[in-house]
Amino acid sequence: MESKPQDAIALLKDDHRKVEELFAEFERASGDGRKRKIAEQICLELSVHASIEEEIFYPACEGKVEEDLLKEAYVEHDGAKVLIAEIEAGGPSDEFYDAKVTVLQEQIEHHVEEEEKRMEGLFAQARKAGIDMEALGEQLRRRKEMLTTEYKATGTPTPELTTMTETRV
Repeated sequence: MESKPQDAIALLKDDHRKVEELFAEFERASGDGRKRKIAEQICLELSVHASIEEEIFYPACEGKVEEDLLKEAYVEHDGAKVLIAEIEAGGPSDEFYDAKVTVLQEQIEHHVEEEEKRMEGLFAQARKAGIDMEALGEQLRRRKEMLTTEYKATGTPTPELTTMTETRV
């Protein structure tokens, strides 16, 4: 049975809820193996989500939503990608592992709030702009399936930063 197509914003919000649940699971988890497994799932979900937003959703919004909101979204993604790479390179026995997952959670919560804010959030602006959310949702769904399969097979790729340049401190 073919399921009803999901519009782009519903799909992205479902991703947000899934990651929120995973962060809550991580907070409750004990044992390094369990924590690592949940953290890896969080990193996979966020990597796929960031990719589909940056490849499909954000470009569809360009010129139709506040430019500053889009720029912030890209920068927030880059900040998350840096932490994701750190989390994936480390492990629960690392001194700052839990702290990195916590900070990632805080960044994602802020990012979700910016996107989902009623009336003036990115999603609200995109919907008001008359973007075809059904067609966009289908594109997002197909790309998400492809990336999820790819990342599960090969691991999450080294993040490509959109807004940051590598700096040496």
